[in-house]
Amino acid sequence: MYFIHVCSLMESGILLSMAFDCYVAISNPLRYTAILTNSTIMKIGLGILVRAVSAIFPAPWLIKQIKFYKANVLSHSYCLHPDIIKLSCSDNRISSITGLTVIIFTFGMDSLLILLSYLKIFIMVLDIASHEEQLKSLNTCVSHICAVLLVYIPMLGVSIIHRFGKYVPPVIHIIMGYVYLLIPPVLNPIVYCIKNHEIRTHVLRLFQPK
Repeated sequence: MYFIHVCSLMESGILLSMAFDCYVAISNPLRYTAILTNSTIMKIGLGILVRAVSAIFPAPWLIKQIKFYKANVLSHSYCLHPDIIKLSCSDNRISSITGLTVIIFTFGMDSLLILLSYLKIFIMVLDIASHEEQLKSLNTCVSHICAVLLVYIPMLGVSIIHRFGKYVPPVIHIIMGYVYLLIPPVLNPIVYCIKNHEIRTHVLRLFQPK
């Protein structure tokens, strides 16, 4: 459970750093390499790792303090914090509140900052006189927007089902769990490769009649 949530939190942090990368590339293209140096990128990566490890650290310790029923069947094939809490037979309010607080101050803050970054990007793009340059600038953000949607939409779906899907069939929980865990890493390479002209040309050539 700990490592799954740490990796999810790191993924959200990476998406936020990519939004910042897009913002710098469009707002200060001539100073891009001066702003995002190798040392700066390493510091951002280290900050993402430290935040994820420290934010999720209390969760396993709090779960060890609560008691469980004999039943140990989870909704998914892997451990999620809300799913484990459902099996408890003692007071789990502190663990539940801690988990919700972590989500709000990590995923919630990341999504808000990503939205703010794109609002500023769109404002800057609208100031560009040339329509062709506007499209070229927005084209650099398309892959990242798709990656954000691929991560946050399944995550939102899993959260809604856990909170409000008490009468949803168990198979829906299982399907949503696999969608949340597998769909983003499967589709991300396709999203980023499809923009590459050489790869796109080769793929289209495969489907063209000889």
